[in-house]
Amino acid sequence: MLAHAVQQLPVAEIIFARPFNHPPGPGRDAGALFLIAFLVTFAFIRTSARMIRAQVSWWPGNVETGSGLHLHHLVWGISAMIIFSFLAVSLPPEAPWWQIFVAGIGVGAGLTLDEFALWIHLDDVYWSDQGRSSIDAVLMAALFMGLVVIGTSPFGLEGGEPSWLAIAYAVLALALAFACFFKGRIFLGLVALFIPILGLFGLCRLARPGSPWSRRFYVGAREGKYERARRRFGPDTLGSRLHTAFFNLIGGRPDGDSEAAPGSPDGG
Repeated sequence: MLAHAVQQLPVAEIIFARPFNHPPGPGRDAGALFLIAFLVTFAFIRTSARMIRAQVSWWPGNVETGSGLHLHHLVWGISAMIIFSFLAVSLPPEAPWWQIFVAGIGVGAGLTLDEFALWIHLDDVYWSDQGRSSIDAVLMAALFMGLVVIGTSPFGLEGGEPSWLAIAYAVLALALAFACFFKGRIFLGLVALFIPILGLFGLCRLARPGSPWSRRFYVGAREGKYERARRRFGPDTLGSRLHTAFFNLIGGRPDGDSEAAPGSPDGG
């Protein structure tokens, strides 16, 4: 009876949608629901953080304990992932519960990855340049999930290949992807896990300055390549300006920019 009542809620058609017409249960439909919940949560929490930062009077502020301790939304995200993951593996995978559990885990992931920079730096760098790594993490996760949801096969394999060929192709795809990562071309490397030919393209391109590849190979006789990389990825290039504008649009400008309101320390 409770399950039937849940399915009658106004949002039921969104939560229980099956865009890929697969049999009910976890699969690409669950992946699509997870991705939607993840993106909606990220968009909401970023908007909330920016409104807190701008000191919008009618918007609720940060969550704090009675002693004034600020609770980052990372805390709620981890809690949601633990609770809904436990329920997902402990209860029968029946509608509508598996949809609710998947959406709950997606919400938790969105809250958690929005503070990815806090994982790395163990400091509140949300509005600093270092905090941009959170946006990188969210975009990479969304790209990976999107490629899986639309049915792109890892390593470009379709199934049915001989085992030796599949293994050799997977090793080659991984090598190309990691070469892109080593060159600081993270997004290209991620896509190369699904479309290996793009990894070959990345292998032939300049590494980003400061990447492990540039530090290892752009020295001595090849130091000129490092200078080319600095010019290619300099802050005044069109690509860098577009990248910065895109990140500002998604996540807000870092500290020191005109969008930041004085006296607003964080947005968690």
